[in-house]
Amino acid sequence: MTPARYEALADDAWLIHLGTTADAATNTLVHALAAHIRAERPAWLRDLVPAYTSLGVFFNSNCVDADAARDWLQVRCRVDIAATAAPPARVIEIPVCYGGAHGEDLDAAAAELGIAPTELIARHAASLYTVAMIGFAPGFPYLSGLDPALALPRLATPRTRVPAGSVAIGGAQTGIYPNESPGGWRLLGRTPLRLFDAQRDPPSLLAPGDRVRFVAIDADRFEAYLVRADSQIRTQSDAAAERDLQRAADLLQERDPTAIEGNVFV
Repeated sequence: MTPARYEALADDAWLIHLGTTADAATNTLVHALAAHIRAERPAWLRDLVPAYTSLGVFFNSNCVDADAARDWLQVRCRVDIAATAAPPARVIEIPVCYGGAHGEDLDAAAAELGIAPTELIARHAASLYTVAMIGFAPGFPYLSGLDPALALPRLATPRTRVPAGSVAIGGAQTGIYPNESPGGWRLLGRTPLRLFDAQRDPPSLLAPGDRVRFVAIDADRFEAYLVRADSQIRTQSDAAAERDLQRAADLLQERDPTAIEGNVFV
């Protein structure tokens, strides 16, 4: 593999550069190195943040100094990472309602590519993508594996509002907006799934290294997904409220055993 280059991000972080070209081979090495480090997981390791060509390594500077952390990482980078067995990647299907109000750029994008909108949908949904990295916004997946013939330039003027769940093409990659935000990618469709929820563990639906396949659905199924998701969110919120109430009751019981009867405040 290409010799790794180390850059100090802060007193408690190293950035390991594994290449300069954002291609699939380099990104595969990044995820393989992350898996290799995660498998050994020293006590001082706080977090790993994969990107297209680099890996951010965050450590507890109270447990190890920067030079010692770098020395440990250098030993791991000397291993033939490409030859090590990586854990099997998750394959996650993402339902997408293409075109219309859910993907307002679909028709224009298809015309620019010289194909019919139905062909653009079929070819976009045919690929198996890899989550190269998470960035831009919490939970935003940059997906490699787009058919090169479907690459499209970003909009000359970004939108001030892109709906949450929008599936889009930006250059030679595709991605999904996890929350409403500005954006300049071409909007092909929208998924009803929540890609990021701060109350969920883990908050992000997708993780670097995951594989993603898009599945086309119609507007009726899109709405059915939203109804089901809303029901699940309410159920989770009710459960969280119940847990909070129980914790409060337990705390009060410790302070005054006579203040609660049957977990009901009296």
